Amino acid sequence: MASTDSSIAQEVWRTLLQEFSDVADASDVTRIVLRLSMAVLLGGIIGYERESKGKAAGLRTHMVVALGAALFVLVPLQLGMDTRDMSRIYQGVIAGIGFLGAGAIIKLSESQRVQGLTTAASIWLVAAIGLAAGSGLEMTAILATLIALPILALLSGLEPLIDNSRE
Repeated sequence: MASTDSSIAQEVWRTLLQEFSDVADASDVTRIVLRLSMAVLLGGIIGYERESKGKAAGLRTHMVVALGAALFVLVPLQLGMDTRDMSRIYQGVIAGIGFLGAGAIIKLSESQRVQGLTTAASIWLVAAIGLAAGSGLEMTAILATLIALPILALLSGLEPLIDNSRE
């Protein structure tokens, strides 16, 4: 009876080890943690800017979008998908994120103004940043974030001036 219990326990243990064998060594763990963390950090930077302006999609939304996009490309790469076939993954993420961005856009009927386009665009952007980070293009993701941040943070001050000049 004891040997049966022991063999069952050993089989369970072997199965558990197999299930968690998708990360072979420390370099794989480092790569995964770096790519996912980079996506979260960069998405969080843009999300913080949106949150500080009181936008509906803020810090957490942008972080989760970037993380999800990174994961959508990281997993197929781990499974050995050819990089030429990754275009289907990119297309799916880009199309899917469009629905999330569309939810951020509203039209105010009384003023005929549309609100949320910049937030929708920032969601779309952090998905692209997440795709870059998840694909191992961390420097590209960093540079995109550094270019986007002044656009979002500084140029919004010009909008009232442009609106006043139109009137």
